[in-house]
Amino acid sequence: MKEFELKYGCNPNQKPSKIFMNNGEDLPIEILNGRPGYINFLDAFNSWQLVKEIKDILGFPACASFKHVSPTSAAIGVPLSDTLKKACFVDDIEGLDDSPLACAYARARGTDRMCSFGDWVALSDVCDKTTAMMIAREVSDGIIAPGYDDDALEILKGKRKGSYNIVKIDPDFVPEEIETKQVFGITFQQGRNNFRIDKDLLSNLVTKNKELPESAVRDLIIALITLKYTQSNSVCYAVDGQAIGVGAGQQSRIHCTRLAGSKADTWFLRQSEKVLNLPFKADIRRPDRDNVIDGYINKNEEDVCADGIWQKYFTTQPEPFTDEEQKAYLATKSGVALGSDAFFPFSDNIERAKKSGVSYIAEPGGSIRDDLVIECADKYGMAMAFTGMRLFHH
Repeated sequence: MKEFELKYGCNPNQKPSKIFMNNGEDLPIEILNGRPGYINFLDAFNSWQLVKEIKDILGFPACASFKHVSPTSAAIGVPLSDTLKKACFVDDIEGLDDSPLACAYARARGTDRMCSFGDWVALSDVCDKTTAMMIAREVSDGIIAPGYDDDALEILKGKRKGSYNIVKIDPDFVPEEIETKQVFGITFQQGRNNFRIDKDLLSNLVTKNKELPESAVRDLIIALITLKYTQSNSVCYAVDGQAIGVGAGQQSRIHCTRLAGSKADTWFLRQSEKVLNLPFKADIRRPDRDNVIDGYINKNEEDVCADGIWQKYFTTQPEPFTDEEQKAYLATKSGVALGSDAFFPFSDNIERAKKSGVSYIAEPGGSIRDDLVIECADKYGMAMAFTGMRLFHH
């Protein structure tokens, strides 16, 4: 296939729209079902690069959940605890532990369920039946993978009344070294960001604590590769083989750190007994349950515990999750890794990171206030590596 005509561009008024190869070669994809759009393909190609790189570096199957050209999460295929299975709503999936790819999907899709609503899925490996069964029951726009088992493909083809977008990509495709794009009729050109993110990047430990366990190395690599395909400015928290909070596209670094930290906090709090034991009605839909849990934890637009409201969601009125209870619960968390796509200009980022259990940090360094940032990390006994490499992505 030389080119594919899209329904429209980013918005319905932006026509005509298509994807094609400038060199005249065939596209490295097959569209097995549906008709992906412009933003779908932006998500697909960015997310594919992310999971491919994680798989290449760490050797585990990987999954990413993407929305509006940034990941909501990325994860590798390590088993989930019983608590995490329940928090991710996959405790009913038979054979989950037997499929590393399905474990990666369960983690990535279950991390930030509010932002993953209507996502694009990327898988590093051939999609199997267990993974497809989980995808089938979530609200999602499409998927990209290097292949699909026959039964997995049939399951996915039945999603969204037969219109679910399914893309197969050539895993051996290597893009050209120079990439171009146009803005306002002006052509931009640059070399591709082929920078390799591996454990060698974490060797320059600038804090007094110079201990990085293998689990922290793994999580920092996941955070940094995730940031490589996240709209800048961006910060990513990761633990247990998955990104648990992504702050993307903020103009201020501290706002990235706060946003990602609040998402990481919500991920932790969803695993608390108070949330896991919420008395939901049996007929509540999955997206509604996600919204209610977010409201219960973060006290958003609607007080879900209030009289006249709780009856819509619960069989009995739940006790509120107080700020004091949440703070005490989060104070027990540690061992979280944090990556930043550019240097921290102020130590306030470290202070905020500490509140979400961060023990390990990787950032480029190079700020005129590096000494203050290092001093703050030392105050909390954190281990911090300066990578020397910025990871802006636009």
